[in-house]
Amino acid sequence: MLLSYAVISDIHKHRVPNALVVSGMVLGLLGQAVAAGWFGIGNGLLGALIGFAIFIPLYALGGMAAGDVKLMAMVGTFLAPQQALLASLLALMAGGIGGLLLIAVHGQLRQTLTRYTVMLGAHRYLAPDKNEVAGKRFPYAIAILLGSLGSMLWFEFAR
Repeated sequence: MLLSYAVISDIHKHRVPNALVVSGMVLGLLGQAVAAGWFGIGNGLLGALIGFAIFIPLYALGGMAAGDVKLMAMVGTFLAPQQALLASLLALMAGGIGGLLLIAVHGQLRQTLTRYTVMLGAHRYLAPDKNEVAGKRFPYAIAILLGSLGSMLWFEFAR
């Protein structure tokens, strides 16, 4: 439910409210405490740390907003550390695939790949043109939702 609200907010306002993230973290840690006591709280904190650690480099490089990093950390509080790791990695994959699809649908795949090729050769960042889809905001909460669902399904059916 929290992730659904985050997706709606991200699509419409291009932001994930801090109140949602903080309340979600509290609920996640409370749920972990009820399920497994102090061990559960430790798992929830470790899950949050994993989600945060995987996403923070992308924020530092300018490829992701802070709200997305905080949202992934929030999701981690609800999951076991292994699930948080898989959810984070699947969210990155979903975001990458979604971004490529968006660029391809707008007919800008060649333009974007050319820019990245030039960046690799120049060893520096080249910002997308104003008309490039790659420079527009992307509601990454969708990718976090998909990665989280994928992780939960994987752990449910892998038993």
